[in-house]
Amino acid sequence: MLQATAYSVLDLAHAKVDASYADAYARVVEAAQAAEDLGYRRFWLAEHHSMDGIGSSATSVLIGHIAGATQTLRVGAGGIMLPNHAPMVVAEHFGTLEALYPGRIDLGVGRAPGSDGATMRALRRELHSGVDDFPEQLAELQYFLGEQQPGQKVFAVPGMSSQVPIWLLGSSLYSAQLAARRGLPFAFASHFAPRLMLEALHLYRTGFEPSAVLDAPYAAIGVPVCAAPSDEQARYLHTTAQQSVLALLRGEHLRLRPPVESMESLWTPQEAAHISDFHGIAVVGGPETVRQKLQELKTLTGADEFIFASNFFDQRDRLRSLELVALAMNGI
Repeated sequence: MLQATAYSVLDLAHAKVDASYADAYARVVEAAQAAEDLGYRRFWLAEHHSMDGIGSSATSVLIGHIAGATQTLRVGAGGIMLPNHAPMVVAEHFGTLEALYPGRIDLGVGRAPGSDGATMRALRRELHSGVDDFPEQLAELQYFLGEQQPGQKVFAVPGMSSQVPIWLLGSSLYSAQLAARRGLPFAFASHFAPRLMLEALHLYRTGFEPSAVLDAPYAAIGVPVCAAPSDEQARYLHTTAQQSVLALLRGEHLRLRPPVESMESLWTPQEAAHISDFHGIAVVGGPETVRQKLQELKTLTGADEFIFASNFFDQRDRLRSLELVALAMNGI
């Protein structure tokens, strides 16, 4: 039953072509408050850098802002790109957030840089540190968020003993296997890389080893969603998301563009095929279509949680989509 599946939101604080980042942040707050009222479990912000239109680069700052504007909603990172940061600094940031908003902070981490090589260098991480030593970085992060150890001389303050929940995020089989070995909750990035979703979920569940934080596997999947009063209107509104992926492919700005009646004159057949693959499990439609597609996705994946990602140019359309998806997730 869909009622047994938690539902959450992933946000990138997208700026519109005709508006500021301040406007983007105001819209994120409004969406988070609506999500809280509608029963969404958590609201995640994702780290990206050097991308015009994506306002979530200072992820921990924005998490604090959203947590301060809500009451019960869990707020966190989906995720922090660990190769960009010293694990101790991440532990300090999220230890501070946990102290400010007890029991409401989640820390999802990934091993991709979320940027290109030049941006990585600008972030001032040592060049020899990267995805290859991600397991060591993850262990270091767990160390700084865990209980004090005998002889420990360096502490994350705050952070130590906070036990902020750590999730492992990924779009590869590697991440699924590492999450299983560490006994961590796992979120698969099927909202942009759906091809390996089922294999990754299988590897995670079959290889899962219980840990101090989790007795059984807990898997979430990213789901692109665009719900509207009718299928036709949803397809129209979804062209904003399609234009965003097209801009990403072409290396253009990622500011939200208004929807269009047709994408045919905007993309090549090759680009259309790529975007179709990118949005391979997208749920786009009116209320009944959305309910049916989500039920099918639940049956197919057995996911414990859906994390919904969406791009809407008009905030009213986004808030309506949040409501329609919540109604579908509650079986109405």
